[in-house]
Parts: sequence; structure tokens; C-alpha cells
Amino acid sequence: MISDAKAVFEEWISAVAGAVESLIGRYAPRPQIELAGESTAVLTARLKSARKGPQLPDVSFRISNGRPTPPLSPDWQAAFRGSRVETQLVPAHVLFRPLDFPKQATDFLDGMIRTQIDRLTPWSAEEAAFGWSAPSPSGQERIELTLAATSKQEIEPLVQFASGLGAQSLTAFAVPPAGNGQEKIKVLDQSLRGAAFHGLDTPRTLRVVLLSAAGAVAILLLAGLYFGDSLDSEQQQLVQRISQRRAALRLGPDGGSAVGLLAKRKQSSPSTVIVLEALSKALPDGTYVTELRIDGDKVQVVGMTQDAPSLIRLIEKSPQFARATFFAPTTRAQNAPGEQFHIEARITPSFGSST
Repeated sequence: MISDAKAVFEEWISAVAGAVESLIGRYAPRPQIELAGESTAVLTARLKSARKGPQLPDVSFRISNGRPTPPLSPDWQAAFRGSRVETQLVPAHVLFRPLDFPKQATDFLDGMIRTQIDRLTPWSAEEAAFGWSAPSPSGQERIELTLAATSKQEIEPLVQFASGLGAQSLTAFAVPPAGNGQEKIKVLDQSLRGAAFHGLDTPRTLRVVLLSAAGAVAILLLAGLYFGDSLDSEQQQLVQRISQRRAALRLGPDGGSAVGLLAKRKQSSPSTVIVLEALSKALPDGTYVTELRIDGDKVQVVGMTQDAPSLIRLIEKSPQFARATFFAPTTRAQNAPGEQFHIEARITPSFGSST
């Protein structure tokens, strides 16, 4: 599985590299050079597209071990660097064969011809450089075309020559025999790693970029795990502190439970109901309470009675009250049925569990 994945990865890298180089070659202006002659004989190079600087004259040379003899001038070497080289093959080195197919096969010509190339030519699909002319209708729902094929060995010296000079691509054409009026047929269009990519190894660059991206993702994941654990730890500490704070709120200063605190408060704080019951027992009939205020351990009573001084003695007789006194003057209004009194007493915390 690892070897299969590695093969798929390498194929993907090659495909992407080819696409990148194709885009660079398409949009970057490159000079175009035409080679005429046989690769085993004298070749003539002619600069077809203009370039900056003076126009170069045609130059003739031979190819020996992939190198021009005599050597090219520096201007011509600079012209070849990053250029698109075109050459026209000698008809004697090209096999031409007319073919016909059903009209419905127009969209599938590449696959059909490639699978039959070893039957149509003396070479296999890997050994042959081939192409075909534009199909034309021949009647009876059929199309006809011309297949042009040659051995890649015939073109290899040109490939080595163009690649050695840093050309960007090499395109080879074949011209069918005179008299049939057909256009030239492209049998080879090979991209070369020339000066257009001098100092740039596209596959290696892609690998470096992918490894760098993978490394960056790994670092981000590790950082996320580290900071995530730190945040989780802080969150747990915060939750623990909140729980401790809630527990402290439920406990008293001495660490007692909330129930104990409530019981203690019940024992030490007076009950309003009990205060009212004790007052109702202590006050005589004919005495009316109009206001009752309880402030801590003190109670203030305002009301009407017939004998206000006697109320002090009656209130102090109750075990729930002590130190009864008037906190405001006793008054008698006209047409009033009695005296208006203002008595204040201290509440004795004697309200136990049996009360």
C-alpha cells in the first residue's frame, strides 16, 4: 500500500509539474526557432519569431552526441535558451497510412489509434512518435484521415540537441506526400526542461511546498493540542474554584453546615409570630396595637390603652421581654377612647425547640 501510494503521489507531482510548466511556457513570451534538414545531416536553424536585439542570420551545423558542430555563437545559444523549436521531418523517415473510421468514432480517435499503433506501424505505442490529420467525411457515415508515424530514435538526436541548449519544447511535423493537399501533421510535441525553468525543479519545489505545508499543519495541531490542554486545565481549575466558593457560601465561618446555621439562627433570633403571641398574652383586654416594629432584639409597640403605665409592668412579666420603657410621650387626644402609648422592649431569645 505504501508503494502504491508513493507511485500515485509521484504521478500527481509529475502531472502538476507538467501543468505548471505548461502554464509558464504558454504565458511567457518565448522565441520560436525552425530547424530544417535531417538530424543525421546538416541542419539549418532559422529564427521565426522576432526577439529583442538584432535579427540573427540563419546558421547551419551538424549534431554530434547531442551537440552542434561547429558550436553555436553566444547569440544563438541565448536564442535557443527557453525557445520553442519546430522541425519538419524528412518524408522518407515517416510512415504515412490512410485510415477510415465510422463517423461516430470521431471523439475516440486517440484511444482507437493508440491501441492499434503496433498493428498499423512497425513500432509499439511507446517506441513511435505519431499523429494524424484532421478527419474528413468520406460518405456513408464514415471519415478518413492520414496517420503519420516514425520511430522516436529518429527524433532523439533533435531532442537531446534542443534539451542541451535549454529549449522549452520541441515540436516535430510530418508533411504527407505531395499532391494530396493535406496540411502538415504534428507527430511530436515534447516539453523540455530548459532555460524557461533554469534553476527551478518543479517537482522538487512541489515536494518542498507540500512537506512545508504538512509541517505547518503538524505544528498547528501540536500547538492546538498544547494550548487546548492548557485551556482545559484552566477551565477545570476555574470550575473547582467555583465549586469551592459555592461550598463556602453554604458553610459558616466555623465550617458548619447550612442546616446548622439555620438552626443556630432560629435559636438566637426572635420569631415574629412568637413575639405577636407573647404580646397578645401580656397586653390586657381593651388595649389595641396599631404599629409593631421588630428591629434585631428590640420591639416597638404603638397603640391605644386605658392605662399606659400598667403596660410596662405587664410586658416585663412576660419571659420574652425585658427592660420595657416608653420611647415617646403618652398622649390622649380629644374624643379618644384611651391613651396612645409608645413602648419599646428588649426581646429575650428564649425561643427554644419546644416553643
